Amino acid sequence: MPDAPAAGCTLLDTTVLIDALTGPKASLSTLRSLLTAGERIALPSVALYEWLRGPRTADELTDQEHLFPAPSAVPFTSEDAALGARLYRSARRARAREIDIAIAACVIRHEADLWTLHAADFEDIPELRLLRI
Repeated sequence: MPDAPAAGCTLLDTTVLIDALTGPKASLSTLRSLLTAGERIALPSVALYEWLRGPRTADELTDQEHLFPAPSAVPFTSEDAALGARLYRSARRARAREIDIAIAACVIRHEADLWTLHAADFEDIPELRLLRI
């Protein structure tokens, strides 16, 4: 099992992974700059699940494995499940946002920041810190 990221780490929402590794790869240069600058960035296992269930090319999967190997994904634990359930009960439109809420729970428990391209999906989760780029 990979080591848990320490406070101050940034965890990725699936939106960033998709934007960085598919199509025009709009977020790739920003991602590379952050990694080169020493920013500690990790991928939650729930975001990995959401990424892998999409239509991915072999090149996209190779790029993801190079940047964020699946075995190093931050696990979704029973603590995350309990926190996520509490967040779910207080969130608006929770049924349409189950994955987002699970990702948020993982980020909060690790005292990390979340990098997302859809901040509005997380605006009603007050304990969550978003990375502003």
